[in-house]
Amino acid sequence: MKAIAKTRPAPGVEIVDVPEPTVGPGEVKIKLEAASVCGTDLHIYSWDDWAAGRIKPPRIIGHEFCGTIVEVGPDVTERAVGDFVASESHIVPRSSAYLQAGLGHVAPETSILGVDVDGGFADFVVVPVDNARPTSRSIPPKIASFQDALGNAVHTVNDGPVEGCDLLITGMGPIGLFSVAVAKALGAKRIVVTEVSPYRIGLAEQIGADVILNPATDDVDAALSRLAPDGFDGTLEMSGHPSSLPLAIRHTKPGGRISLLGVFPQNQQTVDLNALIFKGIRMQGIVGRKLWETWDQMGELFKTGKLNLDPVVTHQMHFTEFADAMELMKAGRAGKVVFTFDN
Repeated sequence: MKAIAKTRPAPGVEIVDVPEPTVGPGEVKIKLEAASVCGTDLHIYSWDDWAAGRIKPPRIIGHEFCGTIVEVGPDVTERAVGDFVASESHIVPRSSAYLQAGLGHVAPETSILGVDVDGGFADFVVVPVDNARPTSRSIPPKIASFQDALGNAVHTVNDGPVEGCDLLITGMGPIGLFSVAVAKALGAKRIVVTEVSPYRIGLAEQIGADVILNPATDDVDAALSRLAPDGFDGTLEMSGHPSSLPLAIRHTKPGGRISLLGVFPQNQQTVDLNALIFKGIRMQGIVGRKLWETWDQMGELFKTGKLNLDPVVTHQMHFTEFADAMELMKAGRAGKVVFTFDN
């Protein structure tokens, strides 16, 4: 079969011929219908310091995908041939004490599809049964393919109160955009966002952000003070930009929450801890999806029919056009790029 793989420790990835994977105990085989490109895939493609220190070529990449189960392991009863499923990229053993305590998303023993083990940018993929999440056929494959990433947004938005709240979201990458859609579906009163990229500002307009501020051209501090003199009920930090942390502390109201998903280029950041303390703000780091609470929340959101994600899908192409997809991502000229796997 064909697969997109990192074959050597250098920039780029290749389409290679590899054997079709075999199913073992506790596993299912999925025939791919769609997959989505993630920032992690771009790191691997670019072969930056993180990728060079983590990836051991050869490795089939890709961890956001959906498809139909075509074979199950001999002991598998939770899934069946013909089931439509989507990928959860974090593989956590059922024996994990973290998983059993409802903390599987932070389990130290986690391995990741397309990073630590072969992923899903291929005609077929084999994954642990728990990582094949049942998905309604009413959800188009182009949307179902990126539920793993969408789950990050669902997790972040649901970290605190949403309905009737004023929310500030910093950074309109794909997960920031998803967060706008999720917060709207959950009844947020007003969503103010920040973004510097004109392309992403356009996507934020399409997804329905109420107010969009550009830190490159606007006095964001003054604008936020006018919009919410008492502060926002919650700030969702999606950008990883150093200026976002002090901004969040200044403009989150006393007793509010700051939910951090963005990853910062430098580990050490300076914040006004006394302001954080005396305002009684709760700051929470967010990673992955809660296993399996977030997936249940996503399923319920889809059932409402209020979750409009179409504007974020800016490109659909065959997986053999992977190089074009990666260059679009590098240039910042894409939201979500979705691969198809038809012949």
